[in-house]
Amino acid sequence: MMKKSISYCVLVAGLLLLPNFNNWAQEKSLNADEILAKVDDVINAPEDQELKVNLILIDKDGKEKLREMNMLQKGSEKRMVKFLSPADQKGIGVLSLPNDIMYLYLPAFNKTRRIASHVKNTKFAGTDFTYEDMEAIRYSEKYIPEILKQVDNFIILQLKPKAGVKTDYSKLIMWVKSDNFCLTKIEHYDKGNTLYKVRTSEKFEKLGKYWISKESAMEDLKARHKTKMIMVDVRFDSGLSDDMFTERYLSR
Repeated sequence: MMKKSISYCVLVAGLLLLPNFNNWAQEKSLNADEILAKVDDVINAPEDQELKVNLILIDKDGKEKLREMNMLQKGSEKRMVKFLSPADQKGIGVLSLPNDIMYLYLPAFNKTRRIASHVKNTKFAGTDFTYEDMEAIRYSEKYIPEILKQVDNFIILQLKPKAGVKTDYSKLIMWVKSDNFCLTKIEHYDKGNTLYKVRTSEKFEKLGKYWISKESAMEDLKARHKTKMIMVDVRFDSGLSDDMFTERYLSR
């Protein structure tokens, strides 16, 4: 009996030392909805965010264009993005608000206009991000998730739009790190169920209590064009005012 008890303890200890055992046990206790909610919580964990970003646009011939932008976000429903350079792009901005409300500001015309739902699949200022991609959202509010499989340290989810949700995507395939629920890749499928865009995130760092990807990219497989995003400066919980997420502030 003593030998059997010792053998059992050794077996359990061995399993606990396997690299993915604890993650596997945790995942088995979470369903797809709970996993996606945790992904949302990681993405939107700070009360507010201020990001300065370098954008590198890469065409099919490998030629690059550099742009700079600022992104402000409060909670999970308010986001504003504005270009800082080059000169012909400076001031162009997008404001995302709750209830699928978005505004575009074009300084050349000194005009702000609301972005209609049927044009949210349009690319934003020559990047590979559409207006829909620029929205501040919680995925769990718009998509129904399903666990497809686990590969190494990743949980792979399939997301399909909920009834009534307006989106240009028939489905998303997400790769989620099982230890911290960081989102590392999203495959975007068009209405014909064909893969046409892939977003990747890497170089994750934990700044204080928040995880952030220092480099990411969106690649349009059809256009053979890519937009890389490199974080230059990051600030969390600085107390951004609601007044900063208004049409008036967008046009400043």
